[in-house]
Amino acid sequence: MEIPRQKFQNIFEKVTKKKQIHESVLLVENSNGDVSYSIGYGGKNVDTPFLIASITKLLTTTCIFILREQGKLSLNDALTKYLKEDTLKNLHVYKGQDYSNRLTLSNLLFHTSGLRDAIEEGSNKSKLRALSNDVYIEFDETITKTKEIKPHFAPDMGKRAHYANINFDILGEIIEIVTNSPLEDVYRQLIFDPLELKNTYLPTNEDDFIPKVYYKDTAYSRPQLIRSIRASGGCVSTARELMVFIKAFFKGKLFNSTVFHELKVNNRLQASMFPIHYGAGYMRIPLNGLATLFAGKGELIGHSGSTGSLAFYYPEKDMFFVGDVNQMENPATPIQQVIRLAMSMKS
Repeated sequence: MEIPRQKFQNIFEKVTKKKQIHESVLLVENSNGDVSYSIGYGGKNVDTPFLIASITKLLTTTCIFILREQGKLSLNDALTKYLKEDTLKNLHVYKGQDYSNRLTLSNLLFHTSGLRDAIEEGSNKSKLRALSNDVYIEFDETITKTKEIKPHFAPDMGKRAHYANINFDILGEIIEIVTNSPLEDVYRQLIFDPLELKNTYLPTNEDDFIPKVYYKDTAYSRPQLIRSIRASGGCVSTARELMVFIKAFFKGKLFNSTVFHELKVNNRLQASMFPIHYGAGYMRIPLNGLATLFAGKGELIGHSGSTGSLAFYYPEKDMFFVGDVNQMENPATPIQQVIRLAMSMKS
């Protein structure tokens, strides 16, 4: 499959022409890497570190899949198996009924828990407000804040899914409990070392470099906040290394890819996330629906981040897309970009 370079360049330039995009990078490759295209803007290239934000969820998912393969956990496990009673008590109370003890790992991975996101949907729901003061939020505090807001629905209610970082924050905690190791060590042992990723890391202290994130025209440095959302959004990488990871994720290099056939359920997320569906720890974007006026084929699978990061696979054309626009103002930008890129490959 040849890459339509001119079309890709036009799509990339259309994004970077927007006045609030200050830097950007895009890397596109097929599975074996013999077809490759990259383009940068604002001084950013394939080796520039950036916050991958919610793409970190794919790393957390990887750990869950590997530990499941090793028989160390099951997706049917209730959270009661891992978390203390007082952590769980009143975590999920819906219409007067406490579902906290019925929550499973599967509910977290598929975002079918119904839990709300304390930063995005709590009393402090403005992104700007979250950005305006850089504080480290302990896991227990995140749990406390989550208990203060009502869930959207009971776990596994109908075909409902609601994207919320808390689901992956809890998974991160469970990974640490199961392995008896800090999350950054588990990532290193299960992902970074096997894939020889030298510039991908989970920042843990003051010395770790954390790239700034743009909201409109201001670049914010928020190291404390980022260090406290580890399993749901705290990882730093480069386009080159993220490409190595996303290929390994979908091509069975880190865990047995039969897991994608076993766990093929996916549900549409809340309306604000249209047209994204969520599967077993990763996003699915159907290309034959309303978002493309039913003109596309197949689907994109992978993840995006609210800071403008993207890492997707397009099986229909065996093509991987990785990049970043580093802009929090419109989290849909990377999704729109990757849909356009995939659609431009229609033969």
